Amino acid sequence: MNIAIAGAGLLGRVVALQLLQHNKNLSITFFDKDSKEGVSAAGFTAAGMLAPYAELETAESVIFDLGYRSIALWPSLLKEVGLFDGYLQKGTVITAHPQDLGELEHFIGMLKRKVDTAEQIEVLDQSKMQALEPDLFTHQKGFFIPDEGVVDAQRFMAFSVNYFDRFENVTFHEYTPVERLESKTIYTKRRGKEHFDWVFDTRGLGAKEYFNDLRGVRGEVLWVEANDIDIFRPTRLMHPRYKLYIVPRGSGCEGIDLEYCKDCKLSQTTGYKRYIIGATEIESEDTSPISVRSSMELLSALYTVHPNFGEARVVNSETNCRPAFKDNLPRIENEVGLTRINGLYRHGYLLAPAIVEKALKEGLFLYRMELGL
Repeated sequence: MNIAIAGAGLLGRVVALQLLQHNKNLSITFFDKDSKEGVSAAGFTAAGMLAPYAELETAESVIFDLGYRSIALWPSLLKEVGLFDGYLQKGTVITAHPQDLGELEHFIGMLKRKVDTAEQIEVLDQSKMQALEPDLFTHQKGFFIPDEGVVDAQRFMAFSVNYFDRFENVTFHEYTPVERLESKTIYTKRRGKEHFDWVFDTRGLGAKEYFNDLRGVRGEVLWVEANDIDIFRPTRLMHPRYKLYIVPRGSGCEGIDLEYCKDCKLSQTTGYKRYIIGATEIESEDTSPISVRSSMELLSALYTVHPNFGEARVVNSETNCRPAFKDNLPRIENEVGLTRINGLYRHGYLLAPAIVEKALKEGLFLYRMELGL
């Protein structure tokens, strides 16, 4: 088959990966408005958290189910692109300041009412917290969710480019925005009208010409580096106004060709550990740099987690917009010759493998029907 993928962000790459896992001989053509490195994609900005329990606070149970399926699928996808250390599944720590412990207790109680498996969530007193995460010893109480994990989003985007470049049957049309698409057909200003056996629309907000109820939700993150604090697991700080997360990223950009990261202001300082700090959630499609207010809120909250963060260095900030529908749920639309996937909201890495798997199964059924099989 000759496949076209409109949009080479996280979703588009996962579609191609899953297709190539089944058949390395497929012809795949990417169309994207930006470069193939994907540094302007929402999938590059993301922290890559796989936290289905934490998302249950405001999400439907389908997000939890799809998230658990994605946790099972991510290791094989990362192995496929050669990113053997890009997946961490050591659980998530959730804590709060003493004045906000009621908020934390309410959150955990809500999780246990929604899903039976939440009973496995472990209560951490100060001594258990210190044993699990020594640098969080000042926190009196927390909870540990053992099954959650995180994907190194930035390295996944870079490694996937290296992977696709090895295939003669995979083509990138960079800086080639798709103006319109329909069953088996893509229209671009640069290349005109082109025909394929199947088209996948994974453009996110680029598909607003078709989805009139699609909106962007602005998210901002900071990258900081510190040499005197070690947090080993993704950590969430519950707060009445914002939900801070701290995601450890190791040091440097191991295994990445720095040409792919030249716009990211990444430090290569030996001995420093990098953390991604996020994230805001603003009803806006503005992608301008992070605001003073967001910076102050994120950094002041970070400093209260551990005072040594006061001497951390802010090495980068990222802003992007996540595509979402009114119900904040993902959407799959399949017809013969065309599959549209959109609306992953803030759940990109949590949902992408499972939602793509579901879309491909539905599309395969239609394809077989078309062939009379």
